[in-house]
Amino acid sequence: MTEYTTVSIPKDLADRVDETIDGTSFQSTSDLVRFLLRSIVIQHQQRGELTEADFDEITDQLQDLGYLE
Repeated sequence: MTEYTTVSIPKDLADRVDETIDGTSFQSTSDLVRFLLRSIVIQHQQRGELTEADFDEITDQLQDLGYLE
């Protein structure tokens, strides 16, 4: 059985995520967060250590998608 932990994000961000995922395959904020974290972990595992440039690229992508300001 999978164990879970809680991650806190600001309510206004959660509300924006809810609006953003409306009409997508993501059923919840948790679904999206799991997807994003898995993506980051997979990149890390494939490339080795993530660089500051990698994090900047991820941040840019999230901003383009409207998840970050």
